Amino acid sequence: MSKTVVTSENAPKAVGPYSAGIATGDMVFLSGQLGLNPETGKLAEGVVEQAKQSLANVGALLESQGLTYADVVKTTVLLADIADFAAVNEVYASCFTEPYPARSCFAVKDIPMGGLVEIEVIAVRA
Repeated sequence: MSKTVVTSENAPKAVGPYSAGIATGDMVFLSGQLGLNPETGKLAEGVVEQAKQSLANVGALLESQGLTYADVVKTTVLLADIADFAAVNEVYASCFTEPYPARSCFAVKDIPMGGLVEIEVIAVRA
């Protein structure tokens, strides 16, 4: 099994000892993406803007592999506050169309760097 690291100039670099993503065979696994602006390295302001930036980062990493949101089969959404579910869901719905990927969503105690949302995905090449 070969593994290729997934990166993009339009997405932030990993903030720890992990890869932004790994491609193997027909599958691409993206690590959770914070709402970090890749140019400034700073979090966007507020949960809606962080969700938009997180998904933009996901989109950039997918694009680097010749993929789009339509190729995503599973997502995991982490929220600092479950009360933000509806707002994040609205942003999420702007990127994904039917048939929607399978999804899990959790409220967690803390997200790295004080983030309000983190989104990870698994995509499959058609």
